[in-house]
Formats: sequence, C-alpha cells, structure tokens
Amino acid sequence: MSELDAFRTEVREWLEANCPAEMREPVRDEGDVCWGGRNFKFKNDAQKRWLEACVAKGYTVPDWPRPYGGAGLTAEQTKVFKQEMKRIHARSPLDSFGIWMLGPALLQFGTEEQKVHYLNPIARGEIRWCQGYSEPGSGSDLVSLQTFGEDKGDHWVVNGSKIWTSYADKADWIFCLVRTDKTNKYQGITFMLFDMASKGVTTKPILLISGNSPFCETFFDDVEVPKTQFIGEINRGWDVAKYLLGHEREMISGGGAGGDMVSIGGAFAKAFGKNAAGELDDPILRAEMAAFDVDVFAYRAMGERFMDMWKTGRAHPASSNMMKYVGTELNKRRHELVMSSGGSEALEWDSEETKGGARPRGWLRTKANSIEGGTSEVMLNVIAKRILDLPGA
Repeated sequence: MSELDAFRTEVREWLEANCPAEMREPVRDEGDVCWGGRNFKFKNDAQKRWLEACVAKGYTVPDWPRPYGGAGLTAEQTKVFKQEMKRIHARSPLDSFGIWMLGPALLQFGTEEQKVHYLNPIARGEIRWCQGYSEPGSGSDLVSLQTFGEDKGDHWVVNGSKIWTSYADKADWIFCLVRTDKTNKYQGITFMLFDMASKGVTTKPILLISGNSPFCETFFDDVEVPKTQFIGEINRGWDVAKYLLGHEREMISGGGAGGDMVSIGGAFAKAFGKNAAGELDDPILRAEMAAFDVDVFAYRAMGERFMDMWKTGRAHPASSNMMKYVGTELNKRRHELVMSSGGSEALEWDSEETKGGARPRGWLRTKANSIEGGTSEVMLNVIAKRILDLPGA
C-alpha cells in the first residue's frame, strides 16, 4: 500500500468515527452553515462536535501549516481529504472569509507574528471576518476607492464607507482597503485589519430582490486603527488586494461545479419522473441538461488543472478570472434549468411546500454571483487582454 493510500484509509476511518450523521445531510438553510465568530450560536450539538473535532485535527484548514492551526497536509493529501469528505457528503465544518480569502493573503504577505496571531483564531472559528473592498463609487474600478486613513502617528483615523460588505452586521473583524496617500492611485492604499466593534463603525443591511441578503453598507466615522494592524507594506496594499481577489474569485467560481450533484439530469429525473427508457421524461429539457452536464464536467476538469498549477506556481495570474467567469455563468445556467423544469411551482414565493420559494430566490441570487468579485464583463476584458493578448479598446 502506498503512503497516499494509507493516508486515505486513515482519513476514511477518522471521518467515520468523528463526522456525526447530522453533518452528512444536505445544508437546508443558513443555520446549517457554521460561520464561527464570537457571537455564533450552534444550531445543534452535532454541529459543535463536528467543528471541535476538525479543529483538534487541523482539518478546518487541512493544507495550512500546523503552527497556524492547520494539519500540514501536502497538496496530494489535501485532495484525498476533500475526496473523502465528498464521498460521505460531509458538511464543511467551518465556512469563513478568513479561510477563503484573508488566510491565503496572510500566508503570502504576513509577518511570522501576524500569521501566528491571526491564523490560529481563524482556523478555530473564533473570529468571523468580512471584506471591505467595494465603495459606492468604486466597484469595477476598485482602485479608485476614497475611504481615507489619516496618519496620526501611532494610529490612523479612518473615514469613508464600503458597500456590498457581506455579513458585515455579523462579522467580528474586517480586512479593509484604505487610501493612505491621495497622490498615488495604486501605491497609496493600505490593507488594514480592525475590529468591527471599534467606535465609529456602523452597518446597514441591503435588501436584495430575492428577499434574502448578506450584504450591508458599512460606514467609518473617525475610526481609530492602530499602526500595527496592516498587512504587507503601508501604501502597498494593492499588492495584497490583488492576490486576495484571486482567492475570492476562486471561491465564487465554486458554484459552477455544483457541489455534490453528480448530474443535474440525474437529479431532476428523480424529481420529475422518467420515461420507459429510464430517462428524464421531457426530451427538450433532457437535451439541455445533458449539454449543461458536459460543460460542468469540463469545468471541473479545468478546475483540477488550475488548482494543480496554482499550487506549483505555474498558473497564469489571470486564471482565476477565467474560473470566476465560467463558474458564475454555469451557476446561472443551472438555476435557469431549475426554473424551466419547475413550471408554475417554480414561481411560488412563500409556501412551506416550496421552502419559502427556494427556487426563485436562489435563481435571483445567482445574478449577483456574476457581479460580486468582478463582473462577468470585467472578467472577459481581463481574459482578452492578459490571456489572449488581444489589444485594448
């Protein structure tokens, strides 16, 4: 038996012993997702036990080094771990912007002291983070941001606002882009970290057309941020921001793969019936779903290749833009098919039978996927210029 096979056996046995049955069921609502943080309330004991078991093993961040709360797994071992999690339909023990976005940036740009100080609480789910990037006048042109930090010697005084700040009303801390030099557009931004409970920080939820929204407006009025709470170099935060955006786009693109769904056609055949040949009964819908499944399988293969190249430093810097574009567009197609197959029932909005209109609300939410993290139009422009080497307009 190879070392990797032995590791797979070890992981399989550990999961069987430690993953509660309740944590192998599909996520039904927001309460089933463990976000962690100082104010987080566990939905049940199984959710708490699952997080604690994974924290003890380093499995909330399996590929992070052990001194920072991870399990220190190699890329191959991490892949095996994820395969075994997927095999038993195990829920993620911890969902976190700290894991998906801030953590990789800290590993790349943070000092050793910062890594130890910030990464361990992230891995344990003790601090919930939000992202302060977009502003009312700085969306696609993010670098035009105007939130300003005035230098006061041992601290900055920050004034301004952010928009589309996901879960800002529930977050403990924020990683935030703040202009600290008004004379230099790109080399005048600092990547700051500060507590959302700081005096002068307020949030206001933004209601979406779907009726559900994680988004907020976030306001900073004379917020004092210690000079120790920044990543990278002062006025060079754009370097950190660009690196983090790659991980954000990778995270958002994940919706295109469809999670544990092996085939959308197979899933809908169970729900809507089969013909005598055992196929989805509607031939037109069946053809559309087959075409979609082929594209998803191709996307998953592309994702595997991208991750392997990313971990070995061979990925094109704009590969994450490509993944983000394809993934979010696939996710929109998936929900279009869900709506098409549901008939009039898919338009229902409130009943218990339709789980409060889960289909139309989910369909409406996908429209935001192709805007957040960079619009599809911006992603195509980046792909054209940086991957295809096409001339700019």
